[in-house]
Amino acid sequence: MRDEYLIEAQKVIDDPNILINVVSRRVKQLKYGMKPLVESLEKLEPEDIALREVIEGKIDFELYRPESEA
Repeated sequence: MRDEYLIEAQKVIDDPNILINVVSRRVKQLKYGMKPLVESLEKLEPEDIALREVIEGKIDFELYRPESEA
């Protein structure tokens, strides 16, 4: 995993736990054959592809917020 990609991705998703979850789920998808959402001229590991997708805004996520009881 490239440090520069990790630093840039942390600017997009500042909570490290959320970033880890988003990237790890995307890495699983890539390993199961889904196509990358970013293009690269160099060979990247799935972790780097997922980080680049976060940096470029190609991956969206939503946090679960339970409805409060009234």
